[in-house]
Amino acid sequence: MSLGASVALGFLLAQPPVQVGSKVFTESVVLGEVATRTLAASGIPAVHRRELGGTRILWDALQRGELDAYPEYTGTLAEEIFAGRVPATLEALRPALATRGVRIAVVLGFVDSYALGMKAATAETLGIRRISDLQAHPQLRFAFSNEFLDRADGWRALQRAYGLPQTDVRGMDHDLAYRGLAAGAFEVTDLYSTDAEVQRLGLRVLEDDRRHFPDYQALLLLREAAASPGVLAALSQLDGRVSARDMVAMNARAKVDHVPEARIAADFLKATGLDTGSPVLPGRARRLLGYLRDHLVLVGVSLAGSILVGLPLGILAARRPRLGQAVLAGVGVLQTLPSLALLVLMIPLLGIGARPAIAALFLYGLLPVVRNTHAGLTGIPGELQEAAEALGVSRLERLWRIELPLASPSILAGIQTSAVICVGTATLGALVGAGGFGQPILTGIRLDNVGLLLEGAVPAALLALAVQGLFEGLGRLVIPRGLRLVRMP
Repeated sequence: MSLGASVALGFLLAQPPVQVGSKVFTESVVLGEVATRTLAASGIPAVHRRELGGTRILWDALQRGELDAYPEYTGTLAEEIFAGRVPATLEALRPALATRGVRIAVVLGFVDSYALGMKAATAETLGIRRISDLQAHPQLRFAFSNEFLDRADGWRALQRAYGLPQTDVRGMDHDLAYRGLAAGAFEVTDLYSTDAEVQRLGLRVLEDDRRHFPDYQALLLLREAAASPGVLAALSQLDGRVSARDMVAMNARAKVDHVPEARIAADFLKATGLDTGSPVLPGRARRLLGYLRDHLVLVGVSLAGSILVGLPLGILAARRPRLGQAVLAGVGVLQTLPSLALLVLMIPLLGIGARPAIAALFLYGLLPVVRNTHAGLTGIPGELQEAAEALGVSRLERLWRIELPLASPSILAGIQTSAVICVGTATLGALVGAGGFGQPILTGIRLDNVGLLLEGAVPAALLALAVQGLFEGLGRLVIPRGLRLVRMP
């Protein structure tokens, strides 16, 4: 091997993998797999960080350099990222993206437009064919994906454009909305034109007669810093190669036939001649071990932080009653925040992955540790403390040898509660790419796959039971024998 070839090979081996992201809906996951496999087939290492939430989470991760590429749409960029200041055309978006250090690497070749849909039978009965026809039916119930409710071209803008009078409007997961529509829980939802459910459920797509929704050409965005000649050459093979028919078929295989997205992407690339390899899909045992490892890291690190910070705060709250009220109120406020909101609040500070999940779990697990430490120390009879003072025991020695052992049942109960909370709440970490048992739960919900859902839910529940059993045994080692509860035979 020549010196130049050796240097080139060494560079490739040292090259960090391209981080490809995808949103938390099936089409985005499939396209993320297609991009990842295309890069890998060209000898470029790539990792797919799947199901990371909505547009803003992925865009911000791209700006921070945590992601290098992800699938996006022209209309979403124009309305959501550039707030309507840039037209939804390639000619206008390219220079606007360049100012943010991002380029359009690939125009995939299909358009996936937003639309409103109803069951065809309901629409026929009410005589509804266009969105403007909804004005005459204020009693209709709407359910939209959570992102559609808040985005610039979503519900509020649509309501203004058409003067829609409906007030029974709720937000929910996009995939769950289809099930609710089929069950008759509501009459209208938002959909994507390439969704497999449109045909499978016999839905009527309402005509956008006032042309509210912009064009949504499917793209692959790429950070300029990651746009090496090799990466660009690999991804350019996808330019114009994905038709609307291809995308509908791939979505249907994932949603209806429950084929793994990696297999779908591999089959598509093989059919187009871009990749002849087959995906190596891990078995269930290997998947479960990976989920368990990630989950234990999230729980272990966050719980250790809650103990290391919570114990001193609980001691401080017990020693300084006036300050203690403020401490207890502060950690109490953290507990009242919805865990999902607390998780999302960490993303701008810590990015995506395990770090924001660990930080959110740490904050969420503080209250049980602080409160139980405070309760255990303040519940010690005053005469015991007076006796220790009379014997000349120092405050530090009294805390270590008398107060903490006497408070240990309450303290350990608080740590146990915090651990169980962390085990359950850690499943939400999958929304920011932290892995764990939340990953199969999230995928199972998205694909309506009960087997995948149970693959995450059952081990998570068993882990919570194991944690409780672990602390029961730990109590026998930590709590002084005279303070243990005596159980009758």
